[in-house]
Amino acid sequence: MSVYSFQNFNASLIGPGGAISLGAGTGIDEGGFSVEFTEDADNMKIGADGTPMHSLNPSKAGKLTIRVQKTSPVNALLSAMYNFQRTSSANWAQNIFTATDTVRGDVYTCQLVAFTKFPKNDYAKEAGALEWEFNAGIIDPALAAGI
Repeated sequence: MSVYSFQNFNASLIGPGGAISLGAGTGIDEGGFSVEFTEDADNMKIGADGTPMHSLNPSKAGKLTIRVQKTSPVNALLSAMYNFQRTSSANWAQNIFTATDTVRGDVYTCQLVAFTKFPKNDYAKEAGALEWEFNAGIIDPALAAGI
């Protein structure tokens, strides 16, 4: 399929202190979402004789970034969730983030998710976006899984 629309994107963050819908219609900024693995899956070493050796890294850890318009009510929900989770280590890193493109079939499931910090907040001539960043202990991606 050669057509993409953010309107087909659904995401949610569920954890202690809340369950937040983050898809189309919730005030997500034009930069949307980013998912990035922290480490490479492969490490290759070349021996003295030129023979390659590969090592498979089992880590599935990564970072999530959610860009939310300054005026979106989602910021209040994320702020309350962040503040609640900081009250006890029992609440920390217990979030689950899921994201799905229902037309393309892309699915990301992220577990053991924690806020990295409260976002930078600029007050300027024009409203911007708040970038909420998270560390994810386990990211399971599947691109075009439903096609």
